[in-house]
Amino acid sequence: MSSNTPSRDSFTNKFGIIAAAAGSAIGLGNIWRFPYVLGENGGGAFLLVYLAFVLIIGVPVMISELLIGRRAQLNVFGAFRKLAPGQFWYLIGVMGVGAAFLILAFYSVVAGWTLHYVYLSLTNSLAGNTPGGMIETFENVQATKGLSVFWTLLFLGATAYIVRSGIEKGIEKYTKVLMPLLLLIILILIVRSVTLEGASEGLAFLFNPDFSKITSDVVLEALGQAFFSLSIGMGVIVTYGSYIKKSESLGGTALSVSLADTLIAVLAGVAIFPAAFAFDMAPNQGPGLVFITLPNIFNQMVGGYFFGLLFFVLLTIAALTSSISLLEVVVAYFTEELKLKRKRATWIAAGITGILGIVCAFNSSVFNVFDKFSSNILLPLGGLLIVIFVGWVIGPTMPREEIEADGRKAHYYKGFLFIIKFVAPVAIALVFLKGLGWI
Repeated sequence: MSSNTPSRDSFTNKFGIIAAAAGSAIGLGNIWRFPYVLGENGGGAFLLVYLAFVLIIGVPVMISELLIGRRAQLNVFGAFRKLAPGQFWYLIGVMGVGAAFLILAFYSVVAGWTLHYVYLSLTNSLAGNTPGGMIETFENVQATKGLSVFWTLLFLGATAYIVRSGIEKGIEKYTKVLMPLLLLIILILIVRSVTLEGASEGLAFLFNPDFSKITSDVVLEALGQAFFSLSIGMGVIVTYGSYIKKSESLGGTALSVSLADTLIAVLAGVAIFPAAFAFDMAPNQGPGLVFITLPNIFNQMVGGYFFGLLFFVLLTIAALTSSISLLEVVVAYFTEELKLKRKRATWIAAGITGILGIVCAFNSSVFNVFDKFSSNILLPLGGLLIVIFVGWVIGPTMPREEIEADGRKAHYYKGFLFIIKFVAPVAIALVFLKGLGWI
């Protein structure tokens, strides 16, 4: 069995932990999906329901994953094997590593499209395009397989370059720069967006509570969004938890990461929808909002070249901070279980993911299967097993010891344990059944 060594890498401070973990949670979905889902499901009313689920379900589940990782000081597979030797719980780690591979494969394809749009924006190739021309451009990007593969592999190469240097000199070093830069770009875009004529309609679309839209389906949508947006169930938080020092507060870390994730998602909506309404563009385009609607908006906007380029750089940063966390799940497994050197493990993991990414780029059916299988089965099932493991298997003593390892009494512990034992399993099971289409 793998064992912890004194030389094991770790985050150096709390900002590094939050930057890395929040970077994992903040991805492409935060920038375009969350604002759209919020707007279509009651605006401010949906936001209140979502925030309640983040605090009541998301934070306790994240604490559970963090304490597993920090207690074991191992990768997601090794952690469960160490904490429950001779039992089947290591299968959670197997699912985590598998989910990381599958998600990173199709995610890198979408991130590759984003990189291509950075290039198109930089060369001003989108200028003067008609709405129909924007649709054709996006379809060409998807249809030109060689181009898609090139950008996918370039994105994976950038991801691997960061991860190969380790936690302190790689992931922490770069996320400490990328996360503040991401926030700065969003704030610049917000200033431009809300000062456009007609922008107030977009703000109303996002924030005017419409409680009549809050149905059981909307509640489940908010629950699912809270669960998936925090990177829960995919091994990332367990892996990052293993690099957190005992002096750091797990509860404070989980709360900070969850609030940062939500803040960025809401700010992205403030940057996007006032502009969409100001130029009378449909806000319900899904992926097309990013690659079709917004480029049309930038074409009509004063300073559109600059703001369009900034936006696609923003998307690329969001994608990169998520991809490095996914690759780290696999690299940590390779280095600790297969005893590979970090650099070799990183390039092997990136190479395997690159092959899977090429398959996704060439075959949309495989892309969709990877997406649905990981999102609807592996992640909620992994999350469900994790809360059962912490709530019912390892007993109440170890979690409390780990949560209070920073020397501060966790007055919330009884509430945390109640949620993990009784509330979270039911909530995650509902997300699981909804993802399967059974409810």
